[in-house]
Amino acid sequence: MKIAVTYENEEVFGHFGHTRQFKLYQVEDGKIISSEIIDTNGSGHGALAGLLKGLGADVLICGGIGQGARLALEEAGIRLFGGVFGSADKAVNDYIEGSLSYDPDARCDHHSKGHGEGHSCSGHDCSEHNCSEHGCSEHSCSEHSCS
Repeated sequence: MKIAVTYENEEVFGHFGHTRQFKLYQVEDGKIISSEIIDTNGSGHGALAGLLKGLGADVLICGGIGQGARLALEEAGIRLFGGVFGSADKAVNDYIEGSLSYDPDARCDHHSKGHGEGHSCSGHDCSEHNCSEHGCSEHSCSEHSCS
């Protein structure tokens, strides 16, 4: 089994569509036998599901994720575990042990919605502007409610 994790600085990266790297784990008999970091080479939302499929990923662990990406992963036959934060290695070990804490409803669906300013989103302070001016590229979507 291959498990992909959106990846940055040893942590689960907060937004699938803008991850610059995946950490790909090869798991056999309930143990990680190898891992490697894969650059996305600037691939965006739609291309990432195809990239993961080409790498043979069976599972994706990530933070926030949009509906279009969810559908693309489903079509690619990749099981999704969103709303995960913290250490990438710990998340994979938790998945293997059956104890991964995730949010099956984790969404990034505020691309066209404005929301309250002044919140901090994964190192991005939205008080500088209304987040409806951009997509999700600068913050993690599952850390706050956008409705």
